[in-house]
Amino acid sequence: MLFNDKTMNKKAILLGASGITGNSLLLHLLENRNFSDILIVVRRELRIQHPKLKQLIIDFDRMNDYRSQISGDTVFCCLGSTKAKTPDENEYRKIDCEYPAQLGSIALENGAESFHLVSFIKANKNASNLYMRIKGISEEYIRAIAFPAIHIYRPMLFDTPRNDKHFKESFINLLMQGINPILLGGLRKYRSIKVEHIARAMIRCSLEDQKGVFIHDSGEIQLLSRDSTD
Repeated sequence: MLFNDKTMNKKAILLGASGITGNSLLLHLLENRNFSDILIVVRRELRIQHPKLKQLIIDFDRMNDYRSQISGDTVFCCLGSTKAKTPDENEYRKIDCEYPAQLGSIALENGAESFHLVSFIKANKNASNLYMRIKGISEEYIRAIAFPAIHIYRPMLFDTPRNDKHFKESFINLLMQGINPILLGGLRKYRSIKVEHIARAMIRCSLEDQKGVFIHDSGEIQLLSRDSTD
């Protein structure tokens, strides 16, 4: 795990910046001295401005029209939906699988060297559960792209603040805060994890000189986030 002592001036491409994880990652990237330019690819403009930030507003179904503008060193993908948000399975698969893969292919052609994907601990393309199956298919799509480095992050549950409309999620978060300390050894991967820890781990891995496909579960993500670079 090698870090350059000098500022790297890397250029990031971020997909899914409007979500909880993507927004946390965006804020960390904007603060990180190793990234000089951040390109977020979005449907609608986000209400954030920063000298390092560029927003590319696109029609995702016409991504090829923006091919020349999708360039950078590192691709971060936090894009994802759920059956509740996207009942149509074909549309759901398009959002989670096809859009990231298409953007990744374009970015690779334009010089990107690594792809970082937020997935799920039980991702499996053959799973009967739709969420797990879509995440597994998404991973397979990205693995098929010839990036020198692919990092897949498989958290169990996100430990994030919820409003009153998400009582169930809030209850689970509180429950996991009590259970996390007793999940030791091989069970660490089942701990809930804060989105800012995922963001820091993704940035750290993006600055390492590694080649290949790497899978990071919640336990490893937690360790990586403790030694991230600013």
